[in-house]
Amino acid sequence: MGPPVVYSESASPETEPNEQILADLIDDEDGESITGDMSTVSITSSILAYRKRYGRTYENSQSTEYWAPNDAQQNYGLDLTHVGLFFTLGEKLFLAPVEEPKRVLDIGTGTGIWAIDFGDEHPEAEVTGTDLSPIQPVVVPPNVKFVIDDCLLDWAWPEDHFDFIHIRAMYGSVPDWVDLYSKAYTHLAPGGWIQDLEMDVKLQSDHVKLPPDHVFNVWADAFYRAGQKMGRSFDICKGHTMRDNLKAAGFVDIVDKKIKAPMHLWPSDPRLKRAGELFLEALEQSVEGYANLLLMDLLGWYREEVEVLLGLFRKEMRDKGKCAWVETTVVYGRKPFVNETTTN
Repeated sequence: MGPPVVYSESASPETEPNEQILADLIDDEDGESITGDMSTVSITSSILAYRKRYGRTYENSQSTEYWAPNDAQQNYGLDLTHVGLFFTLGEKLFLAPVEEPKRVLDIGTGTGIWAIDFGDEHPEAEVTGTDLSPIQPVVVPPNVKFVIDDCLLDWAWPEDHFDFIHIRAMYGSVPDWVDLYSKAYTHLAPGGWIQDLEMDVKLQSDHVKLPPDHVFNVWADAFYRAGQKMGRSFDICKGHTMRDNLKAAGFVDIVDKKIKAPMHLWPSDPRLKRAGELFLEALEQSVEGYANLLLMDLLGWYREEVEVLLGLFRKEMRDKGKCAWVETTVVYGRKPFVNETTTN
């Protein structure tokens, strides 16, 4: 990591998800999705052996036992979430002020959909996506490649190499966020940007009071306990932890944004309505895969208990009148130039 840099609070805007999203409880028509031209793919590294549990497949690596499946059903949910986030962010792939990037790294790329869309949007950039599982498509833009890699281990790229490093939805997977951000700092070129987007696991509402024993709270509390047991937090997006971790890693010009990601078709804004529709379908595809390994293997729940929780959770998440949303945090920061100084 580079030399310590003084952090400037004045250069670190923050936003809180205080503004309510206007609700529209009348159904609307579907929106559009993202597509792009494709070419060829290159995946380097060996194929990892999968674990099989509860009729689903999971990755298996040296340092990480990822808690969600990596099969087609779960991957479809990842792609739906990607498009939902695209609409939630104002039809943008990222918020960091990145200009003319030449080398871009997408950590935890999953199905590779963000890297592919970024490659289409920035044909001048060389985009590398890394993940533990080889679940990326075989047809991608010519400037995009995928590498099977564990971001918690040493990175093989040169120092000062990338212009932009993108991280998303790594909650429950990282034991030391400052260490991960410090790796990114080392491999970013001076002046390069990092962005991380993380979502909470708790559904909330501004329109309906949810008691402590509501299934949304029971669900989230179970995940928080699982994260504590693993030493890999599921509530990393709460407060300003992500901002503080970027600061500890040496980044400057940090921006910390809090966004409400809607669940279901209840928002009156057409863009957010489309996002809510996509997030709901993503959760429909993913909710069982999220729960099985963590609740049964880690927390020791009986299958019957998990099935009851899933039934209640699905019933409530499908209730448009709940006007549910998920707290989403986007932080980004810049690696300072050599000999650059900042003041408080």
